[in-house]
Amino acid sequence: MRIYSHGLFSFQIDILEDPVIRNVIIPQTVLQEVRRRSAPVYKRIRDVLANTEKHFYSFTNEHHKETYIEQEQGENANDRNDRAIRIAVKWYNEHLKGLQDEDRIRVILLTNDRKNKEKAVEEGITAYTCEEYIKSLIANPELVDRLACINDEANEIENGRIIFSEHLPLSKLQQGIKSGLYLQGTFRANRDNYLEATVWVHGDGDEREVLIQGLRNLNRAVHEDIVAVELLSKDAWVAPSSVVLLDEAGQDEEDDVEKEEQKENSLKTSGNKSMLRPTGRVVGIIKRNWRPFCGMLSKSQIKEARRHLFTPADRRIPRIRIETRQASTLEGQRIIVAIDGWPRTSRYPNGHFVKNLGTAGDKETETEVLLLEHDVPHQAFSQAVLSFLPKMPWSITDQDMKLREDLRHLCVCSVDPPGCTDIDDALHCRKLENGNLEVGVHIADVSHFIRPGNALDQESAKRGTTVYLCEKRIDMVPELLSSNLCSLRSNVDRLAFSCIWEMNHNAEILKTRFTKSVINSKASLTYAEAQMKIDSSSLNDDITSSLRGLNKLAKILKKRRIDNGALTLSSPEVRFHMDSETHDPIDLQTKELKETNSMVEEFMLLANISVAQKIYDEFSEHALLRKHPAPPPSNYDILVKAAKSKGLDIKTDSAKALADSLDSAESPSFPYLNTLLRILATRCMMQAVYFCSGMDTDFRHYGLASPIYTHFTSPIRRYADIIVHRLLAVAIGADSTYPDLTDKHKLADLCKNLNYRHKMAQYAQRASVAFHTQLFFKNKGVVNEEAYILFVRKNAIVVLIPKYGLEGTVFFEEKDKPKPTLLYNEEIPSLTVEGTPFYTFDKVIVNIMLDASNIQHQKIRMALVEPKVQGISIPSQAKQLSGKNEPEKKKTKLGK
Repeated sequence: MRIYSHGLFSFQIDILEDPVIRNVIIPQTVLQEVRRRSAPVYKRIRDVLANTEKHFYSFTNEHHKETYIEQEQGENANDRNDRAIRIAVKWYNEHLKGLQDEDRIRVILLTNDRKNKEKAVEEGITAYTCEEYIKSLIANPELVDRLACINDEANEIENGRIIFSEHLPLSKLQQGIKSGLYLQGTFRANRDNYLEATVWVHGDGDEREVLIQGLRNLNRAVHEDIVAVELLSKDAWVAPSSVVLLDEAGQDEEDDVEKEEQKENSLKTSGNKSMLRPTGRVVGIIKRNWRPFCGMLSKSQIKEARRHLFTPADRRIPRIRIETRQASTLEGQRIIVAIDGWPRTSRYPNGHFVKNLGTAGDKETETEVLLLEHDVPHQAFSQAVLSFLPKMPWSITDQDMKLREDLRHLCVCSVDPPGCTDIDDALHCRKLENGNLEVGVHIADVSHFIRPGNALDQESAKRGTTVYLCEKRIDMVPELLSSNLCSLRSNVDRLAFSCIWEMNHNAEILKTRFTKSVINSKASLTYAEAQMKIDSSSLNDDITSSLRGLNKLAKILKKRRIDNGALTLSSPEVRFHMDSETHDPIDLQTKELKETNSMVEEFMLLANISVAQKIYDEFSEHALLRKHPAPPPSNYDILVKAAKSKGLDIKTDSAKALADSLDSAESPSFPYLNTLLRILATRCMMQAVYFCSGMDTDFRHYGLASPIYTHFTSPIRRYADIIVHRLLAVAIGADSTYPDLTDKHKLADLCKNLNYRHKMAQYAQRASVAFHTQLFFKNKGVVNEEAYILFVRKNAIVVLIPKYGLEGTVFFEEKDKPKPTLLYNEEIPSLTVEGTPFYTFDKVIVNIMLDASNIQHQKIRMALVEPKVQGISIPSQAKQLSGKNEPEKKKTKLGK
């Protein structure tokens, strides 16, 4: 039987979670201390305690008359707690003395506190450090790898040279922040340049960015840490670097630091003073936001070595030095590693091995990695969550019907992508006797099944959104709801929340009403099927008439929106065609959008705007809304310069001015230019976010040119919509309120999580597309394709291949090759390579192949084929697959 002290849990939680470690007593003293130090570790301990197979028990020693102690005079809190733990061990030894010899349980104390261990031994207690105990378990040598590395910094400094300056203590940082000497913010590492980062300073109404350049100025901060920075004097300010710089150094730290200094010099951008940004250095860490990181082991070249470098999958995270005896086994595997600390003498942080996920490149393993890396909750729904689902067989009761409007007679249908099973929305349109039109948007009534505060509600709120990967869907709600009871499938009765308008034939709203309803969809159509019905000259049934009415109104609504300044932007989206047996992608095409996509979108936008206005009118302080802030003018620099290089003038003083100038930016000889401009304009935009109306004053949705907006139309896959449904239900008297719904601070916290989950879901989807694109080109071999330059860098160009919606970087400097003459002009911007100039939107031909030389970061490598540049362009190795025609223009909407 083992009793643990608090220091152990903070550092060795990975060991304690291992199935080998069982029969453990955790004193209440320890639990309280861990709870104070780290909420995530405390939660993990509670989970271990709840696992009956582990036999972990908590002992309420602070409420036991024989183990409770008072703090003595002159004794600090830590020493009092250590004494309380020792007394608990002694009591347990006495308590278990009565057992027969063969049943006798030996109680040992595990502590990493040297002084506590010495006192325990003096008092006759058997005590070990965690390391001593784990190393004594000779039947489980792999456990040693999971030991956290605890730094003895004083000893490290004695034995090594100091690379970094000391972090200031928290008290000094807080004083400095208060006096304005230091700034507090979130550290954001640069994905393309490991020697550069920005710190987002967030104070009272003060949001700005401080640039950090160089290893020593970064001073051991890790992506997403909360740090304190000191601004450098203005003459030391620098411009953001245009160099792409990846950390590909070897295991030898001595050489690394020397090389870093040479690389730092290459970051300095001379010339235009307007490009200079406030620049600073990290002086201390306010809060570490370390998490377990996925990646791969870079095995040391030294034979029998135990110290190796771990390379995280996320390029923004530095490499981590770990000790392991399993290097040969772990090579080529995706593993999880945790950071333990970062001494001043070490180029890299120290950490320990946590878990092996499987073979790199394996589809299941890579999917697990991208879900973990983007913090997507994807474990199976627990029994506690599933217990709140309706019992099957389920049907609509008489009681349900009493509280709802029966709309089953209406000709309602849904229009969705092929294979869609989580159908959130359905539509209808019919003529009224007075000659006007009635249009209804019917949304799945998910809030009927998910009641506030229960385990199902809490899990849905935590997940925040459904995540769509190329071959997998991570549901926000259990499948019984998402694909069955809430899904508005055809020819079954379903509960809905309906938004119904009376309109004239010019799509002007005359009346709006909201009602809980029961519907029976007459058809579940794909966009292509709905388009075929609308276009068919032989069809004239009720569904087709309804669709034609909707489509006609949608065109008027869209024109009116665009006339008001709504933006029509573009982003290349791709669709994979999978092999039915191997499930590998066999074809890759950009998605084609039909008129019916736009038709559905117009009515979803209209419903969202109508509901936003209603809930804000009723609850001005706690409506959950969605806004899209206008970008700062500097965001548009890249777009304006790029257009100028092609002789076009883009106005950006308002959304309307931008929309109008994008509409007129046409080139008869280059039809795809307009799409490229819209793609680039999308990159200039800010992120749309959820917010609580009582905590903000700017509600405007810039991209949609709407003064107010929310999300109501997708409650199966977005938790924000469930809250909006609850607010609307209270507003129309269809449901009762509850305390959290009218607490603006709780709503603001909820919005923060929803914004985070939506952002992570977006990144996870992109990572899934990138992985499947790699699989596609792995099977395809080398191809040449037409591409267009999106961005010009100091040593590279970033290109877009329209045929595949694929983006990649063409580097002009390669290791072990002579450096070409490069002339970068950041004003235009342009890059001249060996006398050949490259401008944004220039057409080039690139060679595409999968570079699998680094299995951890397999990537699509692009090389220049045309124009021919001496020493740079490669000969045309593959026939060009794309036709000579310009790609078709494809547009999507921003802001849904």
